Amino acid sequence: MTSKHFLPSPLLPQTLSPKHFSAPSKRLLPSFPSKPIPKNQSLSLRTNGFYSLPSPSVSSPSPDVEDQPSDTRSLQILNHKLKQLGIDITECVAGRENRLMCPSCNGGKSGELSLSLFINLHGYSASWLCFRAKCGWKGYKKAAADGKPSIENLGRVNKVKFKRQITVESLQLEPLCNQLTAYFAERMISSETLKRNAIMQKRSGNKIAIAFTYWRKGELVNCKYRDLAKRFWQEKNTEKILYGLDDIADASDIIIVEGEMDKLAMEEAGFRNCVSVPAGAPPSVSKKEVPAEEQDTKYRYLWNWKEYFEKASRIILVTDGDLPGQALAEELARRLGRERCWRVKWPKKNDVGHFKDANEVLMYLGPSVLKDIIDNAELYPIRGLFNFSSFFDEIDQYYHQNVVYEFGGDTTYQSSGEKR
Repeated sequence: MTSKHFLPSPLLPQTLSPKHFSAPSKRLLPSFPSKPIPKNQSLSLRTNGFYSLPSPSVSSPSPDVEDQPSDTRSLQILNHKLKQLGIDITECVAGRENRLMCPSCNGGKSGELSLSLFINLHGYSASWLCFRAKCGWKGYKKAAADGKPSIENLGRVNKVKFKRQITVESLQLEPLCNQLTAYFAERMISSETLKRNAIMQKRSGNKIAIAFTYWRKGELVNCKYRDLAKRFWQEKNTEKILYGLDDIADASDIIIVEGEMDKLAMEEAGFRNCVSVPAGAPPSVSKKEVPAEEQDTKYRYLWNWKEYFEKASRIILVTDGDLPGQALAEELARRLGRERCWRVKWPKKNDVGHFKDANEVLMYLGPSVLKDIIDNAELYPIRGLFNFSSFFDEIDQYYHQNVVYEFGGDTTYQSSGEKR
C-alpha cells in the first residue's frame, strides 16, 4: 500500500500519446499583433502550416496587452516566466510535445534536445521534464497563480539559480589524512566503509574538513562539509538529494536516518539500504497540511526521487531520539505514508536518558545491538489503530478480576446457553 501523496503527478509531461497529436496546434504568438508590423519584419514559415512572428520582447508588458485576447495575454505572461528559467517557447506549439535544449544540463556532452515541454492549449500553463538520466530537471508553471492570466504577475517572477556541475577535482577534494581516519575509527567507522562512501577531505589554509560526497547515479551532485568543531556547510547552487541515494535504487526496505554519520553507522551494522536526509531535522512538526508536491520545497529531496520510495514495502525511520528527531520522523511519515513506515526505540543509556542516534549506539553497544534495534522496529503509530500487545496488562487484570467495578453484568443465561 502506498501513500496518496506519492501517486504519479499529472503535472509532468508523459510519454507521447495520440492526444498530443490529435489536438489542434496553437501558435504561441498572436497572428494579428496589436501594433502594425514594420515593413522590414518578415514572417517565418512554420512546418506545422502556421505562420508566426518573431518573439516580441517580454521584459515588460506593452501598454496595450490588456486589449489582447485572454489566450494571448496568458502566452505572453507564460513566455516571460519561462524565459526567466532559460526556456524559450517562441518556436513551440501549444497542445503538443515540444523538444528543446535543457537549460539545466545543456543536453550533456552531445547537446541533445532532451527537454520535453508541453504547453496547455490555451497557454495557461506549461510542464517540462528533461529525459537525460543525469539531469531529470522537471517543473510546472502557470501564467497566474489562480490559472487566469494577469498582467500584474509579470513583475513577480524570480530567477531560478541553475545547479552547478561539480567534480572531485573542481572541489579540490583529497583522500582522508591520518587524523580524520583516526577520528572515524573512534566512532567505529571502518576504512572500508569510508572508501565505499567516498568520504574525503578539503583543506582551507591549515584547517581541514570532512567532505561527505553526494552521488546520484554515479555523478557527484553535492558535497557537505563538517569540521572537527561540528560545524556544517554545503556547496552553493547544488542539488539537495538524500545522502546515499544510489544505495536505495532497488531496495524493498529503506532506512532513513538524520545524518551522514548515522548512515555510515548503519552500514557497519550490515545495512547498506540506508539514506540520510540532507538538511537535518525541523524544530517541531508543522501545524499546516502537507503542501502540494511542487510547493513542498523543504522536502524536495523526497519528491524528486519518489519512484524509489514507491517501490519500497517498508520504510524504517531511524531519526534521533530528541524532539527535532521525532518531528522529522512525523514529517517523513506524513509524506511517505504512515502505513508503510516503521520506527525504532533507542535503548536506555542510564537511569535518566536514552541513546540518541545510530552512531552513538554503535560506539557504546556495538554493531550487533544496532542491528537488533533495526530488526525489532515497530509499526509507526496510526491514529485509531493499536497493537494488541498494548492491552496485555489490562486483559490480564480483567482475567484475574483485579479491575474494581468492571466485572461485567449477568446475561441471565446459564453456561449451557439456556435461559434461567
